[in-house]
Amino acid sequence: MLEKTIMNKDAQHIENQYSSVEVDATKQWLDEIIIGLNFCPFAKKEFVNNTICYHRSEAEQIKPALHTLIEQCHYLQEHDEIETTLVIFAEGFRSFDRYLDLVDYANDLLIESGFEGIFQLASMHPEYCFSGDDFDDATNFTNRSPYPMLHIIREESMAKVLAIYKEPEKIPEQNMALAEQKGSNYFQNVLKRIHQAHPQK
Repeated sequence: MLEKTIMNKDAQHIENQYSSVEVDATKQWLDEIIIGLNFCPFAKKEFVNNTICYHRSEAEQIKPALHTLIEQCHYLQEHDEIETTLVIFAEGFRSFDRYLDLVDYANDLLIESGFEGIFQLASMHPEYCFSGDDFDDATNFTNRSPYPMLHIIREESMAKVLAIYKEPEKIPEQNMALAEQKGSNYFQNVLKRIHQAHPQK
């Protein structure tokens, strides 16, 4: 039943990818911060080749958000031309603690749904804060995004790029060092400018 529902929603899925301020803001954030600062060395290829699916979700509660996540996993599984998916929550999960609850449930659901070893999740949030860090630490901006997001990653693809990338284990450390060099004000100004360029109605 879920698979049938997904197939019938292809047109809506495409609509959710385009023509929204949330998607436009996300693309600018990817371009200026994630790619511009090389936080993710693998992102530029997919961004340029337009193989990233941007799915805007109106879910504000955990149950519908999880339903959206599994829908997107099935969609990604059925569309080899798409490399990765960003589920962007337009209104929901603005509280970081609430978002972390969603992430916990989402990771459990991936396993229960048979996606363990196929997909993994990365998390980004406007108030992301690493455990043990102060809220205002610049390093948090390596995972801060314009909106709460769940990033669905193909594990097979990730394994392939990590195998050819020199010392991938150093990427987080390098990102944090660069974030500290740039400083919190830099990232706050960029994110503020992005929101001003793409205001929600």
